[in-house]
Amino acid sequence: MKKRIPAFLLCLAVMISALLSGCSAKAGEDLMSGVRANAVSADVALNSPEAVAVTDFGVRLFQQSLQGGENVMVSPLSVLCALAMTANGAKGETLSQMEAVFGLPLSELNPYLRAWMDALPSGKKAKLGAANAIWFKDSPGFTVEQDFLQANADWYGAGLYKAPFDEGTRRNINDWVDRHTDGMIPSILDEIPRSAVMYLINALAFEAEWEEPYEERQVRDGVFTREDGKAEDVELMYTGETLYLEDEHAAGFLKYYAGGQYAFVALLPEEGVPVADYAAGLTGEHLRDLLSGARAEEVRTAIPVFESEYSVEMSDILGAMGMTDAFEPGLADISGIGSSENGPLFINRVLHRTYISVDAKGTKAAAVTAVEPGDGAAPMIEEPKTVYLDRPFVYLIVDCGTDLPIFIGAMMDVNA
Repeated sequence: MKKRIPAFLLCLAVMISALLSGCSAKAGEDLMSGVRANAVSADVALNSPEAVAVTDFGVRLFQQSLQGGENVMVSPLSVLCALAMTANGAKGETLSQMEAVFGLPLSELNPYLRAWMDALPSGKKAKLGAANAIWFKDSPGFTVEQDFLQANADWYGAGLYKAPFDEGTRRNINDWVDRHTDGMIPSILDEIPRSAVMYLINALAFEAEWEEPYEERQVRDGVFTREDGKAEDVELMYTGETLYLEDEHAAGFLKYYAGGQYAFVALLPEEGVPVADYAAGLTGEHLRDLLSGARAEEVRTAIPVFESEYSVEMSDILGAMGMTDAFEPGLADISGIGSSENGPLFINRVLHRTYISVDAKGTKAAAVTAVEPGDGAAPMIEEPKTVYLDRPFVYLIVDCGTDLPIFIGAMMDVNA
């Protein structure tokens, strides 16, 4: 087993790069007193049409991330928050492409994400919290636009720090990460590249116990068969659930975490249908219909005990989704972020890393995204449904109040 990483969902959102040098400010000087958040209207219905667009973004991101039969898990809301904050500095065709990928204009996405963050349910046994910050380099050659900072303060409550981007700054950023993940992740940056001039950081922390934890007798040895036919010895957790999911090519179930505010959702494609082929047919609207159409029906289930880590550079994925100009020097227009004496800024990389652990007690999950621009009980039935996750499957962790997927993953190889 891999070394267990504590639960959190961390989105290291933006690293803006330009070939700059020089520094003068204290590491971690808090400038938020100079950019006070204005009262903004986030009177948005969380199950409005915007929710379909946000879900659809997550499905498309997941589809583009699937490759090579490997385990995959992305956090759509993490990536979306990161890109939305970045988009507050985008203009022209660059902004238009980003909005097309989002499925929403920024004028609607900002208030929707703000309303979602404001409404996050949290309890002792199931919690998801959020924090945001902007760090930018104190350099005479780099100027940050006040409107950009103000927008992210207003909509995301972002703290603001000016720093020299030296070793002390690296430690300060890691300390911020450590603090806002409750000590579960001590650091995120190994180094700050010489060209970096900004970081926008969004941190989400998720940890939840099952509403009905598994008993020892319900966890037994089993076999997981990969798509290539190889069988793996695994531990399977057996229980009966009461919410059954089904569409033309998959069966599944919904299992609540404590308090019923979050849930684990599993979708098992029918025999002979690869996970990638099943995922290719999903849309945000279909997924939401599937979740809202859960039937009160007894279903025998088995979930493997698993943990998985995943990492990917997302520029190609986002480019395939239609966001291309932002990655091209000379075409990108993110001038609303600021200006550099060394030339226009553009996005160089989008790094995404995730972690999940599912066991008899509950679930812990983690993700890191870095955008790096450069310069009820059911009645018993005679024949219960059976959904044993003993072969590759799709899974989600959803916010039950909105049916928004916080994570979407594909488990292809339990012992990878």
